[in-house]
Amino acid sequence: MRVTTASYRQSDTRTFTLVVVGLGIGKQRQAEKHFIVPFSQLQVSIRLITSKGGKIKAVIPYSEATPATTSNVPSASVTTPVNQSAPPAKSGHADVPVNLYKPKEPFIGTVLENYSLLAPGAIGRVNHIIFDLSGGNLRYVEGQSIGIIPDGTDASGKPHKLRLYSIASTRHGDDLKDNTISLCVRQLQYEKDGETINGVCSTFLCDIKPGAKVKITGPVGKEMLLPADETANVIMLATGTGIAPMRTYLRRMFEPGERAKNPEYQFRGKAWLFMGAPTTANLLYDDDFNRYQSGFPDNFRYTKAISREQTNPSGGRMYIQDRVTEYAQEIFRMIEDPKTHVYMCGLRGMEPGIDKAMTEAAAAKGLDWSELRPQLKKAERWHVETY
Repeated sequence: MRVTTASYRQSDTRTFTLVVVGLGIGKQRQAEKHFIVPFSQLQVSIRLITSKGGKIKAVIPYSEATPATTSNVPSASVTTPVNQSAPPAKSGHADVPVNLYKPKEPFIGTVLENYSLLAPGAIGRVNHIIFDLSGGNLRYVEGQSIGIIPDGTDASGKPHKLRLYSIASTRHGDDLKDNTISLCVRQLQYEKDGETINGVCSTFLCDIKPGAKVKITGPVGKEMLLPADETANVIMLATGTGIAPMRTYLRRMFEPGERAKNPEYQFRGKAWLFMGAPTTANLLYDDDFNRYQSGFPDNFRYTKAISREQTNPSGGRMYIQDRVTEYAQEIFRMIEDPKTHVYMCGLRGMEPGIDKAMTEAAAAKGLDWSELRPQLKKAERWHVETY
């Protein structure tokens, strides 16, 4: 992952280590923190640190600093220190396939399986659909999306437009044979003038039978890609079918067949999934995630927010943002490590609640989330895909 800072001057690429005390709250204010800053942003960084109550103890040329005591920061706008020994995670995303198939010339896939992901008593309809990619060149990586063009025409007699769906399988496919792709699809339904309206593409996919042909475009997207670093930390916030990209990450990290298939990627970091659902019956891929937690207790943590069955500390329904608030201290300790990435996927309505929870959690540590979030985004550590 690249570390985004303000542009370096062509004429002076020196970097300096700032030794700082007085940042944070409580005992944190007494701790000595080190920041690496380019010369071009040295004065700006010093002003920002002092404006937040920090005291500069020393400014040391980076080449003279002890490597074990220095750390990179996401940008010159310093609001929180990062882990003092871990370098930023590298992305390794140079060869990501994009738009191999376009709407005018889509790939024609074949449905292999289509089955419900929900337990009895669940709300709505959510299916896992597997497509055969044999005979084509549709390659993809975890975190990308594909387009589906449903059969038929719209009210104007024109072909339906494509809809994008997050891919739910790793690059190797669910069967690890490198020739399938999977989607996790919730049927969209809403009321209009007293009538239930079914979403065009989601209904098409949920109803489709094995053997049917489907027009597929893509893949697209680089926003939700995993860092290549096996020691990176990954915090995942998902609701509903927003679990799709998270499933790909977790399968790549912990599924035994995947680990055997990927000797170059043996995840050793910390992964933490926050999953929101209305009922237990609506938890998607729950058995797999529980299995990963049992098999990799030192690397994977699984926290659920089941709104219609659990209550938050105020006595209301338990939503994912309540879990974020509950574990705020631990989450922010992880975020202080530059190897930590945060991924959020689900309905757009989840964003305000998460943002509020993160704002309150940051404030409790004496930080300003409105400043910290853009820094994480610029450092390619804050990844959001909502719809």
